[in-house]
Amino acid sequence: MNIYEQQAYNRRTTAVILAAFVGFFLFLGLGFDYFYTSFDPAPKPTFEVNSDGLYEARRAGTASHIPFATIISLLVGLGMAGNSMLNGPRMVLRSTMARRAVSSDPKERQFLNVVAEMATASGLPAPAAYIVPDPDLNAFATGISPANSVIAVTEGLLSSLNREELQAVVAHEMSHIRNYDMRLMTVLAGLIGAVALLSDFAGRTFRYGGRSSSSGSSSGSRKGGGGAAALIFFAIWVVLIILAPLLSRMLAMAVSRQREYLADASGAELTRNPKGLISALEKIRAAVMPTNAINNGVAHMCITDPRGSLIEEKMGLTADLLATHPPMEKRILALKAMAYQAEHPQAA
Repeated sequence: MNIYEQQAYNRRTTAVILAAFVGFFLFLGLGFDYFYTSFDPAPKPTFEVNSDGLYEARRAGTASHIPFATIISLLVGLGMAGNSMLNGPRMVLRSTMARRAVSSDPKERQFLNVVAEMATASGLPAPAAYIVPDPDLNAFATGISPANSVIAVTEGLLSSLNREELQAVVAHEMSHIRNYDMRLMTVLAGLIGAVALLSDFAGRTFRYGGRSSSSGSSSGSRKGGGGAAALIFFAIWVVLIILAPLLSRMLAMAVSRQREYLADASGAELTRNPKGLISALEKIRAAVMPTNAINNGVAHMCITDPRGSLIEEKMGLTADLLATHPPMEKRILALKAMAYQAEHPQAA
């Protein structure tokens, strides 16, 4: 894909993920209505004897047949989806305790200069430059559009990399901004927290039990006709409550792994120097301590796994499911192939 196709793809993916998130909230709200309140989607009429001694049908009051939890879940889901778009970058920076880079510090001034250079090379507005107070080596980009984007690096990365390596890392993050990866990653970071919060609330409610036994018989008589379907719906609802945080995190990891190779290649293309990023990734790989300032909800946005677990060094199904990034060794090998082709174009 060219740059415009990549941007369009990421915009579509962001819209699909936001729609799925709102749908998830709707589904949990509907389940709450169905199992914890008196909501009945098809209320049956009741019969009573009128003044002439004849049976007369009277529909039950409508108040108990409004899916209040579903409506509230829809509104909350839409609100959180909108909040992740509008305030996602601010929440990410706050969660990492990042601060603005200042020109009075020589290293930070160099960082500001490199960001401006890479913005010019990519044809984008210069992102805001932030520093994360952590000794580990890491970096990430956040924002909703290139006009309000941010590149953040840790203090450890700033002190450990030379200018060429720093330029390569900033170019990598600039590629995420140019491809609109950062919008997708930022929205995912916001939604992961929202899903975990709602799932925890639903789980606590579930543990306290559903309807009381006094209302259970009447509820069972109303819903008894669809017993098998209700059981299946209930099973899916419970499984989603339990697995939703894990599934949302795995989705973010899968998206991150897919985009890292592209950002490596695009970043090396911006600097015309794959060796700079090779050297930077080798230093980052050697620093195996966790990036404590960056929590798991933001892990998929970083240039390397902030957990320091080395899971991304492994290969196979488990690593594919649990790693936030592709194996560093494979990323470095791909860049070395790019460097070789740049030096020996006749061999390409």
